[in-house]
Amino acid sequence: MEQVFKRTQILTNHLLQSSPSSQTLSSNACLSYSPPELSENYAFDIKDMRKLIDRHNLEERDWLFGLMKQSKLFNPKVRGGKVFVSPDYNQSMEQQREMTLKRIEYLLEKGAFKGWLTEKGEDIEMRKFAGFEVCSIYDHSLFTKLGVHFFLWGGAIQFFGTKHHHDKWLRDTENYSIKGCFAMTELGHGSNVRGLETVTTYDSNTGEFVINTPCESAQKYWIGGAANHATHTVVFSQLHINGTNQGVHAFIVQIRDADGYICPNIRIVDCGHKIGLNGVDNGRIWFDNVRVPRENLLNSVADVSPDGKYLSSIENPDQRFAAFMAPLTVGRVNIAISSVYQSKECREACGGQGLKTENRVGQLKGEYDVQSTFEGDNLILMQQVSKALFAEYMAAQKRNKVFKGLGLEHMNKPCPVIPLQLTSTTLRCSQFQMDALCLRERDLLNRFVADVSKCKAKGESNEQAFLMCYELAQDLGKAFSDRAIFQTFVDAETTLPAGSLKDVLGTLRSLYALICIEDVSFLQYGYLSVDNGANVRREITKLCTELRPHALALVSSFGIPDAFLGPIAFNWIEANAWSSV
Repeated sequence: MEQVFKRTQILTNHLLQSSPSSQTLSSNACLSYSPPELSENYAFDIKDMRKLIDRHNLEERDWLFGLMKQSKLFNPKVRGGKVFVSPDYNQSMEQQREMTLKRIEYLLEKGAFKGWLTEKGEDIEMRKFAGFEVCSIYDHSLFTKLGVHFFLWGGAIQFFGTKHHHDKWLRDTENYSIKGCFAMTELGHGSNVRGLETVTTYDSNTGEFVINTPCESAQKYWIGGAANHATHTVVFSQLHINGTNQGVHAFIVQIRDADGYICPNIRIVDCGHKIGLNGVDNGRIWFDNVRVPRENLLNSVADVSPDGKYLSSIENPDQRFAAFMAPLTVGRVNIAISSVYQSKECREACGGQGLKTENRVGQLKGEYDVQSTFEGDNLILMQQVSKALFAEYMAAQKRNKVFKGLGLEHMNKPCPVIPLQLTSTTLRCSQFQMDALCLRERDLLNRFVADVSKCKAKGESNEQAFLMCYELAQDLGKAFSDRAIFQTFVDAETTLPAGSLKDVLGTLRSLYALICIEDVSFLQYGYLSVDNGANVRREITKLCTELRPHALALVSSFGIPDAFLGPIAFNWIEANAWSSV
């Protein structure tokens, strides 16, 4: 009753606007922000860790970060006493696209792309990768539009073309006087490049190729740059010569004139607003008897003579297609790199602040989604990995020789055995971790080969046999990827001398390995008992606890300038104070 009386008295005082007694309600001290740098010490040199993570062109990266910070084009804003740069996602789609173009023109003027297509060698390639990584951290639209222009359009000319193409197109591409795009994906065919429906024939009377979109599913779709800015494109099309389909080939086609008007016999429509990447002008393209000169065929793999004869040093169409597609791997590498850099302001315990656009969490999540789709859907790519492993397995069996390639050398050794009882010491042992990942990959590859072979023995085609085993193919592709990444981790760790940096990296390596081993496949296929699965989970918790004191040092090692983060990363109270309004 006494508690009820006290509460009643408090409500009465409140309603009557009376002053409460000191024994009833009292104010709390205001929450204050304390920079973690004041209380957390670095146990290792973050510069050394950054060198290990980024590995190359650190000065080039920092120079490019600086160019962005000093220009108003990158939308600097003061919040909580600090300057932040990020795109204005409140702008309309059209405004975001124009800002992306202006940022590219600014970086071009500052020499950011110098030599990207006109110089050769590993140094320039790595400098290009570094530049793309920095652009990805600022804005994925900027990264994507540059990637389409330099890596896809420019790369197609470099790798599919020959000297006369290089001489004619590369310098103008590097200078951005030509704005290129890459017309491969169609409405009906994304990952299935061999199934493209655009058709090209050759007119020997005029020495021209004639390109057509024969049906609606053949329209080129999601073509970055096509909706507004691109002047030229590389069109991927089936090439029909004298009634014979010679497979997919690539052609240079001008789609806009010098004044920006769409060229005759070409129709272009905007793909519209997207859940992310609205700074990229994706478009759809139809071709209606579009004629291009014979020399516009990118002919490093195959050519057509003036009188219409098909010429190629690679007679086998499968091998020819493989040679044709191989250079596109670099685009997929870029997507993987971009995904890594986006996964770095990850949303964990952000509270309501994580919902604010200025803190960029939602935008990064929305734009990451496309990473699992373009340049080949992840599910399709995993099947391709499994097919490659299958081919390597069958080749080794046919030769009756050891495995050599794709990291499958571990298949030549005795099969690893997981101990019945996993202790903390065992779980943190790099050899155990490697054995566990190799065991899963080895067993799934054996299962995959056996199941595909059974399907083929029953009369199924190769394609149908693989499709019928697609779930196993997914698991095998992931097992291969996890083991390959872990091997890279171990290789980097072994280069370091004993010390704090190596100790922290070892803890991170164990965390990565055990997260992989915690995957449901280890229980599903019987590699781990339920009890050992629980031991793995407990060890992951311990590792996270041990890494917590190093959290600030680890994220600082990413080398991302403060301005490229969000207010939530710093004094979020001051950033939301009345004085900041």
